[in-house]
Amino acid sequence: MMGIWDSVFYSAQEKLMLDYAGMGLDEEYLASMREKTEAAFDAMEALEAGAVANPDEGRMVGHYWLRAPSLAPTKEIRGEIESCREDIAGFVKAVHSGAVRNEAGGAFKNVMVAGIGGSSLGPVFVSKALASPRDRMPLWFLDNTDPAGMDDIFRRAEPELDATLTVVISKSGGTVETRNCMEEARAFYAAHGLSFARHAVCISGRGSRLDAIAEREDWIARFPMWDWIGGRTSVMSAVGLLPLALQGIDTDRILAGAAGCDALTRSRSVRENPAAVMALSWYRCSGGRGGETMVVLPYKDRLELFAKYLQQLCMESLGKELDVCGRTVHQGLAVMGNKGSSDQHSYVQQLVGGPENVFVTFVQVLRDREGPSPAVGEDSTSGDYLNAFMLGTRKALESHGKRTMTLTVPQVSPYCVGQLIALFERAVGYYGSLVGINAYNQPAVELGKKAAGGLIGVKNAARAYLLARRGEFLTAEELARAVGAEPEDVFRLMLHLSHNDAAVAMKEASPVWESRFGAV
Repeated sequence: MMGIWDSVFYSAQEKLMLDYAGMGLDEEYLASMREKTEAAFDAMEALEAGAVANPDEGRMVGHYWLRAPSLAPTKEIRGEIESCREDIAGFVKAVHSGAVRNEAGGAFKNVMVAGIGGSSLGPVFVSKALASPRDRMPLWFLDNTDPAGMDDIFRRAEPELDATLTVVISKSGGTVETRNCMEEARAFYAAHGLSFARHAVCISGRGSRLDAIAEREDWIARFPMWDWIGGRTSVMSAVGLLPLALQGIDTDRILAGAAGCDALTRSRSVRENPAAVMALSWYRCSGGRGGETMVVLPYKDRLELFAKYLQQLCMESLGKELDVCGRTVHQGLAVMGNKGSSDQHSYVQQLVGGPENVFVTFVQVLRDREGPSPAVGEDSTSGDYLNAFMLGTRKALESHGKRTMTLTVPQVSPYCVGQLIALFERAVGYYGSLVGINAYNQPAVELGKKAAGGLIGVKNAARAYLLARRGEFLTAEELARAVGAEPEDVFRLMLHLSHNDAAVAMKEASPVWESRFGAV
């Protein structure tokens, strides 16, 4: 019979602990999963050796090589990784020393980062987690095509815009949201009499549309993205390393922490492999059918964005309609969460008393702060209370039959953040193999992008039709017939346009969808 300590993984070397006693991984269950687990180990070994692990796109999947270039399947790839790292280190040193200067001859002091999805979620999470008074440069993220959101960032940059470097990140070079942020930034620099190119750095695939623009306009620097790196696993490529190093974060330690965790999670012994334990725990909760929700509760303010980062890593990787054999499976692992203990007040009631399709991953950080803490009550510090709230919440959940696991790291350091990222990356890969889906493609994301492009065309056609008949007001249905579009789409597009385009007006009616739109 297993004791409670038989379900606790601990690496004395890595100081990484995973308590999975609350997940039900007994010997009988592990034995029943042995064949699937061995196949998952085989698939991961093949992936790291350079197999085409993303057959939909005919690509290798190589984010593990980023922290261990010696494992890359070819000398060329190893050389590219090492050369990119050296180029980043040299560029960052030149920026910090003032050797790289802006067009006025001054030093750069601030960084705007334009990117979306995988080009921002990882860097944003790590930037906040590891921010320090010792940072060399602040990072401001343009990570959405929201004009008001961009204005918030531009207001921060405006007092020292000439000293602000902009890093534009798009693997494909054609991501519309990133293009929009770039062009907004270009216009903002121009409005202040500054050249965007003399303040811009590019991270993109070689020969992409963005890379070609950067080369043609002679931007300050260009760094590569490779097709064997997915956006959601790109934080340890130039996508994350460049901006984070500019901020002043020790990116070598992030890479070292990830490499150390990778070494642990290559073990073919389940109980000695925390990523395999996590993947099998997820499978145990869902029965391999998907539909579960993982609540991630890091008990540390610095890890507040960890769940947001994991949403893309897990949900884009595992949310799939079809399995690798083309069968409809509707797989997925929903992720929610924020931080304990403040945010648990929002939803712990439902976690304890609500539906059963939920399990909780607690993240415990042992070091409270850099210095000593005063006693605040009952001979205990604020950190003591935080730890007690975590343990108490775990007990409450388990007393109501909810499954939990607790991941423990010594502190929020570059090394530990690297470990956390690597652990979940590997767990996602293993789980994808266990349920038989391709964890490395994202077909549904492309559907939304294509639909958005079509709707921009409808908007332009409807606007042009109105401008050609200035003074004539039409309902959305009438306008839709004229341009060959769906009435609901036209109504939503014109409703927005009438609030932002001085040439288009709305005559509101009741019911509101009978309102009329025209050019004025």
